Amino acid sequence: MILVNTDYITGKNLEMLGMVKGSTIQSKNLGRDITQGFKTLVGGELKAYTEMMNEARALATKRMTEEAQRLGADAIVNIRYASAAVMQGAAEVMAYGTAVKFV
Repeated sequence: MILVNTDYITGKNLEMLGMVKGSTIQSKNLGRDITQGFKTLVGGELKAYTEMMNEARALATKRMTEEAQRLGADAIVNIRYASAAVMQGAAEVMAYGTAVKFV
């Protein structure tokens, strides 16, 4: 499966199959949340949250790809990501794009 953030793939004619998406809501455990709260006092990267968001993007991408495979897609073009805080310490990540088949 080819994944790109452009609306074309060089050298390929594309048949649009439709929008596909994948999402997840992730949170860290209370202990991690507390330690990351202390980290905000001194500054620097909140590594537990960076890891959480990386895991969330990977899972959302996997779910989007699985949806595209069910449609018989060869690729997903124009991929975008969106995120939103759902509650303190929890975030939703959504991956979406257009599933296409090579013609």
